[in-house]
Amino acid sequence: MDRVIQKKKWSNKRLMTIAGVAGVVLLVAGSVMFTSGKSKLNVDLERITISEIKKGDFQENIPVNGVVMPLTTIYLDAVEGGRVEEKYVEDGANLKKGDPIIKLANTDLELNLANQETAVYAAQTQMQISHNAAQQNTVTKLNQMADVDNAFKEAERVYMLDKKLLDQKAIGLQEFKAAENNYNYQVRRKKLTTQILKQDTSLTKQEGVQAREQYAHMKSTLELMRKKVADLTVRAPIDGQLTSMDAEVGQNKNKGEHLGQIDAQSGFKVRVDVEEHYLSRIYTGLKGDFQFADKTYNLVIKKVYTQVTNGRFQVDMQFVGQVPKGIRKGQTLQIRLALSDPTKALLLPKGGFYQQTGGNWIFKVSEDGKTAYRVDIQINRQSPDYYELTNGLQPGDKVITSSYENYGDIQELVLKK
Repeated sequence: MDRVIQKKKWSNKRLMTIAGVAGVVLLVAGSVMFTSGKSKLNVDLERITISEIKKGDFQENIPVNGVVMPLTTIYLDAVEGGRVEEKYVEDGANLKKGDPIIKLANTDLELNLANQETAVYAAQTQMQISHNAAQQNTVTKLNQMADVDNAFKEAERVYMLDKKLLDQKAIGLQEFKAAENNYNYQVRRKKLTTQILKQDTSLTKQEGVQAREQYAHMKSTLELMRKKVADLTVRAPIDGQLTSMDAEVGQNKNKGEHLGQIDAQSGFKVRVDVEEHYLSRIYTGLKGDFQFADKTYNLVIKKVYTQVTNGRFQVDMQFVGQVPKGIRKGQTLQIRLALSDPTKALLLPKGGFYQQTGGNWIFKVSEDGKTAYRVDIQINRQSPDYYELTNGLQPGDKVITSSYENYGDIQELVLKK
């Protein structure tokens, strides 16, 4: 007996057709969604950081490290070379100005001093002998001058008398001529003797001046030699603490070799390393601050060392106002160095988003707080905590500042609790 076979309502062919159409629709819809920039991603609110855009004081500053150093440091070098003969103090000792530190021995220098002293004493003796001889010579010349002057006066007297007697016919012409010749001779003799005495006096004076100058030069050289020998005993140039001492008894130290240093106890400064990128923007007068024992202390740049080593240069900063109690030489401080004065600006808190966006865009949270979408922004300067925002957002806007590492090309975030 034949059965009536009922026709199936959903045949395999029909199901496959419907599935194919649905796939095409889904493909088209997905393509439209992605090409229209509406790709979305669900994110957990607890896994992101939402920050608010605020208007406030912005100051561009950079974090730098500084090392506490004595305000004044005097380096001790060997003024003269020699062998370390004696050490009076050890490294770390507190000294007063003039206190001896070490004594060097230099036989050649000490022998030169002895020879110079001998030469000075010999020069002094010779100068005294020359002075006595000059005085004796002067006395002799003066005696000669006295004799010549006396002979001249006598010849003048006889000449004048014989002239009168000749006029009176009391003597003959022959006798008068003899008196006249003698007078003329004595005139020439006196003139010559006077000239010789004058030249001798000038020469004696000149020789005396030269002898005294030579002796003064020799004494100056002697004093210099004595100072060089005295420098063999190295003394503290200022009050302070002896540090970095490098000398042991028996060691030979060359001239100019470093021996140690004296750190003054009058205060501290901070030596700061800065990246060479900021060299053109660093100058004396810039300020910085740091935290120490839960308090903020201020510093100011006093000196800039423009020499760049390994991509960094150094500056010296001094404390402004109070110096922290308990601070020690060699201590490292984390300093915020200000590169500008405070100005009013839109403040965007720093975060991990910058690594993926380069500061060109950011996810802005919608007013209802349920989604976040991309917006273009412009960033100018930065500080350790904030970026200076110049375009793209307004005060009160909320943005996601945590890392975007897992977001890829997502255009919109769906915020889930």
